[in-house]
Amino acid sequence: MSNKIRVIVSGAGGRMGKEVVKLVLQDEELELAAAVDRSTMDIDAGRLVGMEDSGIIVTSDLEAALAGSNGDVVVDFTTPQSAYTNTALAIKYGVRPVIGTTGFTPEQILELDKQCKDQGIGGLIAPNFSIGAILLMKFAAQASKYFPHLEIIEYHGDQKLDAPSGTAIKTAEMISEVREELRQGNPKEEETIEGARGGYYNGFRIHSVRLPGVFAQEEVIFGGFGQSLKIRHDSYERAGYMPGVKMGIQKVMGYTGLIYGFEHFIE
Repeated sequence: MSNKIRVIVSGAGGRMGKEVVKLVLQDEELELAAAVDRSTMDIDAGRLVGMEDSGIIVTSDLEAALAGSNGDVVVDFTTPQSAYTNTALAIKYGVRPVIGTTGFTPEQILELDKQCKDQGIGGLIAPNFSIGAILLMKFAAQASKYFPHLEIIEYHGDQKLDAPSGTAIKTAEMISEVREELRQGNPKEEETIEGARGGYYNGFRIHSVRLPGVFAQEEVIFGGFGQSLKIRHDSYERAGYMPGVKMGIQKVMGYTGLIYGFEHFIE
């Protein structure tokens, strides 16, 4: 009997989905149970990512894959519009969700956590699987205790759907857990162009840059008397997220309930 973790990849035809398919096919501890994509169908998953045929044909029906493939984990990199439905569907079939898609509300996360506990399975929603990005969040939260004046700038390509990014929101949440709300700037400040100061979050600002040619960067800038501190992380290719994805796949096999944030796995 195989001890490999059987993985369903949802969004297999997308840029992140293809990297996950490669990860699973190349890793001796993982096995591809199914590959699902609404726009890329009827092609072998191996051929889809430039590898040898795997024997797994990409299909468009996630529910059928969840019901019929005997998968242990589903990794989902789809869209914010479908992520909640996909996650709830996976939990319904007892398949542990590992979700890299952003856009969940706090209420949805609480509901999905309850569903996981009712099913006795683990799940993970991670706005970012990059270990470097998680360290940025942790360092920024620590720094905010001493530098409470800060702003976040995040950079992504011009086709990204959500703003600010899930990573920036998670960074802001972690900072706000240790930093009391402090409304920064001049109290008489006025924007002569709407939005020039960025989005307001717990007293500080988040700025989203969207440009072609940009991949993914985040910078947290702290200001104090006579000094400043910048903490920045740059991602250059999607393969950099895969060690974190594998860790997430393995971790959800060992607990019950939904974890929000990959930082819980980084000591």
